[in-house]
Amino acid sequence: MVEDVEFSSYYGRPIVKAPPWGDEIAIYLFLGGLAGGSSLLGLGAQFSDRPQLRIATRLTAITATAVGGAALVADLGRPERFLNMMRVFKVSSPMSMGTWILSGFGVGSGVLTAIEVDRLTGERLPLGPLRRILHAFETPAALESALFAAPLAAYTGALLGDTAVPTWNAAGRSGLSFVFVSSAAVAAGGAAMALAPVRETGPARLLALGGAAGEAFAMNRMKQGMHPAEVDPLEEGEPGHKLHRAEKLLIAGAIGTAAVEVGARVFAKKLGQHSGAGSGLVGAGKRSWKTRAALRTLSVVSGTALAAASAYTRFGVLEAGIESTKDPRHVVEPQRARLEERRARGIVDDSITTGS
Repeated sequence: MVEDVEFSSYYGRPIVKAPPWGDEIAIYLFLGGLAGGSSLLGLGAQFSDRPQLRIATRLTAITATAVGGAALVADLGRPERFLNMMRVFKVSSPMSMGTWILSGFGVGSGVLTAIEVDRLTGERLPLGPLRRILHAFETPAALESALFAAPLAAYTGALLGDTAVPTWNAAGRSGLSFVFVSSAAVAAGGAAMALAPVRETGPARLLALGGAAGEAFAMNRMKQGMHPAEVDPLEEGEPGHKLHRAEKLLIAGAIGTAAVEVGARVFAKKLGQHSGAGSGLVGAGKRSWKTRAALRTLSVVSGTALAAASAYTRFGVLEAGIESTKDPRHVVEPQRARLEERRARGIVDDSITTGS
């Protein structure tokens, strides 16, 4: 009888060195997606005349960008390191592209925030003749910000997949960017539901529901394309617990969001019927207030659950990758499986199958 193989490495050291990334990077991954999704919602709110949704999403976008950028700089250790990354523009480097994407997004989002703050203060900012120029840039800035929004939400998946970390590398090949984009839609839709009134958040609810369905599908499809040893860190230990929490919150938030959407439609229909009811509006008004309050509460709770689900997804994926570097099995088993697969296909003369 042959004993079970015990994977080990020289001197008990990991085969792949774990990246020195902590919670700061996980926060950046989450907030980058939130900022990108919120920017797209803000653009739609501007063109569909939803002022409360527009204000909420634009302020969310700039806050997420600022806090996420601060978390990124904190991880780098010194602010000038971020500036140093802008000395080059390398299309083949996700990190280089991400630096420029974040910077470009921040410019447009910053202009939009200045416009919104000026409006909220009754145009009392000391802008003088620059006010007209600033407000004239609203649509161009919104379009510019939206242009960088999707890349901002997606590039971090490519960034993780471009590393040698087993689980991240395999996930990157199997669609991690699609998971992150869907997760960004969930976060942005959920945050907007929690911050804006129900009557204006119809697009946010649809975005959140679409993102929830997309994330569930993309996550399942991603795992199917990975070796079981590469999937294990996503399902075991603390990273697995976080991703399981994300799944539960995603389902609960999606159900609540669907209930809010149905309730809002029914309420709007009944309100239209009551509008011609004359004296009957007194009783209807009381019921209307209770219905509004119930829908608003459910919207806030569901939106918060969705945003939390997105955050747990980013933290879980980040931690799963770090965990996958600690056990040589996560490196060796997938490599052997790929080697045998290539040999089975008749490929025996390349550097992988010959080892030369």
